[in-house]
Amino acid sequence: MSECKPVASPITANEKLLQDDGAAKIDSKYFRSLVGSLIYLTNLRSNILYSVSIISRFMKNPNKLHLAATKRILRYLQGTKNHGILYKQQDEKRLIGYSDSDWAGSYDDRKSTSEYVFCLGTNIISWCSRKQSFIALPFAEAEYIAVNKVVCQSVWLRRILCDLQQNILDPTTIFCDNMPGIAMTKNPVFHARSKHIELRHHFIREMVSKKEIRLEFI
Repeated sequence: MSECKPVASPITANEKLLQDDGAAKIDSKYFRSLVGSLIYLTNLRSNILYSVSIISRFMKNPNKLHLAATKRILRYLQGTKNHGILYKQQDEKRLIGYSDSDWAGSYDDRKSTSEYVFCLGTNIISWCSRKQSFIALPFAEAEYIAVNKVVCQSVWLRRILCDLQQNILDPTTIFCDNMPGIAMTKNPVFHARSKHIELRHHFIREMVSKKEIRLEFI
């Protein structure tokens, strides 16, 4: 595909990929090799991470539609060969995180996908896109679980920076678009819509009370 026509995005908006959609099957070994190469590339190209995480769910039994979605990523890469992450030396060492999730985005098991990205100053240093391990019932729960993953990553990054003698005294700001989730970290009362959320996800509250993180709406 070295001469393929580039596209503007690595995945089609609202694309519905299923495990068994009746399309013709393809060579799974070839598909796994292709997806494995793209997974390796996500170490440098965070802008294809979400789309690669979607197609990697079908490596066991791929079909032509899955291959077409994978080739679209290659077409996107064809037009963005010169794109990359630029790291600049900066005096500001503020750690900032961004969190988001879709709700029931997987059409096979209705599980949501969590995404986050961390920046040190303006330099991106950590990113992830991963399907959640269980089904979130309301949208607020999916967002809350996503933020919980970000908080754990934030604590880990702060400890690494401390080992590198880059102590961060201020709380790490984490931006998310989940107002109910932010409210749950401030109010320990269990409401009807949140009482079923597992206690392990309320680790966020402890980190907020210790002033290691601060959630803000974006």
